[in-house]
Amino acid sequence: MKTIFAVDNKWGLGKKNDLLFSLKEDMRHFVAHTKGKTVVMGSNTLLSFPGGMPLKNRTNIVLNPNGTDEDAKVKGYILAKSLDELFAILKNYDSDQTYVIGGAMMYRTLLPYCDTAYVTKVDADGGAEVFHENLDDMPNWQLVEQSEPIDDNGYTIRFCTYKNNAVKEF
Repeated sequence: MKTIFAVDNKWGLGKKNDLLFSLKEDMRHFVAHTKGKTVVMGSNTLLSFPGGMPLKNRTNIVLNPNGTDEDAKVKGYILAKSLDELFAILKNYDSDQTYVIGGAMMYRTLLPYCDTAYVTKVDADGGAEVFHENLDDMPNWQLVEQSEPIDDNGYTIRFCTYKNNAVKEF
């Protein structure tokens, strides 16, 4: 399984249940990685999308202990009500084609099960309220690729790829 996210220069993820920055190149990067794939998210991430609807052209799996099968059916996503149920569902999908896309609790919970992290680093302080663990400080994670700096909506960003050398099985 993989994960994809953008962070500010303090590894901040978001505030007020939203992204810190509006970045066109980062959005293209996200779409290129996830379109046609399986995405895994928590309920707040789903609610942050327009109309609370899942992402188009992807298989959406939502972890929500309070979710209803009816809501999942109407909106068109797969509901997991527990971590065990999520793991059982994920066994039916190709882990190389599955991405954890948020929010902070999902990243924290599922990071040990991910073999790759695609991180967009923004060279700015976004005033975040929620943060991701700093992969540079985690012994099992190694930076294996980093793009040249890119200007995106007035911000300098880099696309970074990290590999997990101790992936947990579920």
